Amino acid sequence: MTPYARRGVHGQTVETLARRVLTGEIPEGATLDMAALQSELDVSLTALRESLKVLAAKGMVDARQKRGTFVRPRSDWNLLDADVLRWQFSENSGSGADPALLRSLGEVRGIIEPAAVRLAADRRTDTDVEALETALSAMGQEGGASHAVEADLAFHRALLAATHNELLERMEMVIESGLAQRDQLVHSAPHSEDPVPSHRAVLDAVRDRDPDAAEHAMRALLDQATRDLDKVSGPLASDGADGSSEKADDSSEKKDGQAQ
Repeated sequence: MTPYARRGVHGQTVETLARRVLTGEIPEGATLDMAALQSELDVSLTALRESLKVLAAKGMVDARQKRGTFVRPRSDWNLLDADVLRWQFSENSGSGADPALLRSLGEVRGIIEPAAVRLAADRRTDTDVEALETALSAMGQEGGASHAVEADLAFHRALLAATHNELLERMEMVIESGLAQRDQLVHSAPHSEDPVPSHRAVLDAVRDRDPDAAEHAMRALLDQATRDLDKVSGPLASDGADGSSEKADDSSEKKDGQAQ
């Protein structure tokens, strides 16, 4: 799930083709006109084919004799791939921050992180706690939206690392894509909430080796994260599968000032 190198002509070609597929400019089932693409993108046929191999590895395109290279159905795409997620969130993709995708990733976080933080509370080392402290300290420093995003990513990355479960650690590639987009929206908004207190509660529980408290703190953090996002992008949870009402969240916002 390691992202490919985005440098040079190869990287630019991959990005261009991926976004065209993701936005439907090149629709599912369409056969690519290799000669036209080669001319338009001003790349060699070899470079074009190498770029398409990246998309093929992510399940987005395939090639068959007599048919050529074509776009596979969306159901075949590796939607959990870090690059695929990043492309969908890219402002240059034409779709911007997709509310449905943000909601889906929020649900994934709600499944993974409360369980992961329980493991972290059981298995954390002193080094893990130091990494969390460093990220939390950075979170409390002034530095603009980009700095806040990086500090938050570092904190959640350190939490997954503290589980000492290789598969969970790899989930950072999935979680970070959605978290970075959410953070950018929230922290760029005026009067965004202080994220330190809610993250401090998680850290304290992990340090104390208290799985129950850690899970409770993480769920509170995720609930507040959803409310913070609703403030800047509109409610994402009002049409969720559980039928929960956004109004309940709105009323709770007025009652508390918890950070995300």
